[in-house]
Amino acid sequence: MWQFWVDRGGTFTDIVAKTPEGELQTHKLLSENPEVYPDAAVHGIRELLGLGPDDTIPSGQIGAVKMGTTVATNALLERKGERTLLLITQGMRDLLRIGYQNRPRLFDLNIELPELLYDDVIEIEERIGADGETITALDTTHAREALSRAYGKGYRSVAIALMHSYRFPDHEQKLGQMAEQSGFTQVSLSHESSPLIKIVSRGDTAVVDAYLSPILGRYVKQVADALGTSKGGCERLMFMRSNGGLTDATLFEGRDAILSGPAGGVVGMVRTAAELGYDKLIGFDMGGTSTDVCHYAGEFERSFETEVAGVRMRAPMMSIHTVAAGGGSILSYRDGRMQVGPESAGANPGPAAYRRGGPLTVTDCNVLLGKLQPDLFPPVFGPNADQPLDVDTVRAKFEVLASEIGGGMSVEELAEGFLRIAVENMANAIKKISVQRGYDVTKYTMNCFGGAGGQHACLVADALGMESVFIHPFAGVLSAFGMGLADVRAMREHQFGLGFDKINDAEVVLERLIAAAEAEVIGQGIPPAQITTVTMAHIRPDGAQQTLEVPFETMNKMTKAFETAHLQRFGFVPENATLLIEVLTAEAIGATGETVTLQDTGKTSSPPKRSQMWSNGKVRDVPVIDRTTMCIGEIVQGPAIVTEPTGTNILEQDWEAECVSGGNLVLRRTTAVARQEAIGTKADPVMLEVFNNLFMSIADQMGATLANTAYSV
Repeated sequence: MWQFWVDRGGTFTDIVAKTPEGELQTHKLLSENPEVYPDAAVHGIRELLGLGPDDTIPSGQIGAVKMGTTVATNALLERKGERTLLLITQGMRDLLRIGYQNRPRLFDLNIELPELLYDDVIEIEERIGADGETITALDTTHAREALSRAYGKGYRSVAIALMHSYRFPDHEQKLGQMAEQSGFTQVSLSHESSPLIKIVSRGDTAVVDAYLSPILGRYVKQVADALGTSKGGCERLMFMRSNGGLTDATLFEGRDAILSGPAGGVVGMVRTAAELGYDKLIGFDMGGTSTDVCHYAGEFERSFETEVAGVRMRAPMMSIHTVAAGGGSILSYRDGRMQVGPESAGANPGPAAYRRGGPLTVTDCNVLLGKLQPDLFPPVFGPNADQPLDVDTVRAKFEVLASEIGGGMSVEELAEGFLRIAVENMANAIKKISVQRGYDVTKYTMNCFGGAGGQHACLVADALGMESVFIHPFAGVLSAFGMGLADVRAMREHQFGLGFDKINDAEVVLERLIAAAEAEVIGQGIPPAQITTVTMAHIRPDGAQQTLEVPFETMNKMTKAFETAHLQRFGFVPENATLLIEVLTAEAIGATGETVTLQDTGKTSSPPKRSQMWSNGKVRDVPVIDRTTMCIGEIVQGPAIVTEPTGTNILEQDWEAECVSGGNLVLRRTTAVARQEAIGTKADPVMLEVFNNLFMSIADQMGATLANTAYSV
């Protein structure tokens, strides 16, 4: 039977199909094209099956659809989730609004608080103390009346967050039952959404879950109905969670969906590079709307407290840093500075070259400079999705912008300047997840993927001093590819908060967590023999706030692992510190057994086509190499354009690309990059923005160092 691995991104939806014969096919289409189809993922699957829009998917045709989606993320960013009610302990009405009073942007004079996700708050007369003592009994009569009134106002989704419920959830559970009896269709309890201390982030997580789960549930049902899952058209529908594991569609919830698509990219990055022995990786996933970067040094990195779109969440997620610099990032000239993003043209209208009246974007820079060849790009543009990229419109718009900026720059110099700004933004994002955390990025290999990643890989590597780049044959759709390779995962957490002298108690807790996680994976059809478990301890010195994650082992081994991690992250080891196990986590990993080994490509005898490309300040005559014709050991010297079915890779001056086993490309710098640049005293709008971003990056790193080393006295 067919399998479909899908990544529904902000601009493009990527699909990797595995035929019944085991052959892999790829498909890429715009995520939003309302004139042509209502849902990109379903439409793409139908096209690959050769079905018309009204044809029923035959029974037994599809074995599995594994999918990552941005539906929840977009609803959060655009504040288009479900109308939500919050129930909270009396006296705490504005607690989530007040938050932690931190300032994520230190230099903003006008602090704009993010819009709250909930529409109304009801204070519940109840209070359980930190020791479990009932200080104020739950007023069930008042609570039931308040829920009934809210239901009458049209609320159907409720988040419930009470003090100390992570340890003593009795009152939350009773309120949840009342809400369900009152007719609420979505009830999110904070001790289930995030069973950890800190009511602010725990409450926020419950609100996010209540806000997004109904939207997500409707989308999942829409996809399931369209695929005919209840009628045998698709045997299994699975979604990627933010923690990097697949789960059945019925278990997919709002709090798990924020990084659904990017998490697939992390899995794909690790699994593909591991085939060639790479174990120290910087992931660089550049799509149409944004760029996601991640760090890997032998194990998946997760963050347990994350802020997305101004909303705090305490749920395990892949540690991914996102910057608003994608192929669709809009170019502008404001305040005497050339700026890239943060606004994006998205899929509709898209970049100016897409023939929908869109603005100039990063993609248009590459079109103008000859790095994207219209005859090699799929003709999916215009009102009928059948036209090539529009170079003439792009050039005309750049000429208008050049005349506005002045200074005598040619349109090519202008486009190259905008590209440099975008590259610096992406390089600064990588510094946040590497240099800022004590890792020497120059010793890593960049695994480059995403539809626009290959166009900028060499430039970003140069900005960071990296000298090696890995590009998989399916790099343009690697997030979708990763969906297919991912395992089924379930995680459980417990707030422990005790010292190493209670390690026996910790072992008892972990046994319970492991049993619960394994049961969830087994419930999804994974045999026990295919399940492995990982147990971790989040440790901090008594008096400090920052925890570090280490494997749960003996006291001596955990102490040593903590000291090593602390030295790497903060530059010192805390002396004579009493270490506390703050949080315990258990993860059950159910291996799906899905592996893909690509065949080596063959050699063609025809000479490569040549084209004109602007690179390093001038037009160059470069070869256009079809990657699928390269054989093992073949080396291409830059500058060159290396094309493939799912993307375009630009090999810059002083770089070379070698084809290795499985059709993988390894890019290496052949000469050291020049680091000195004389910019003179003339105002340069490009360098003005470059230095503005560099100074801000330095300030951010200084602030992060101060925050990391802060200590209560």
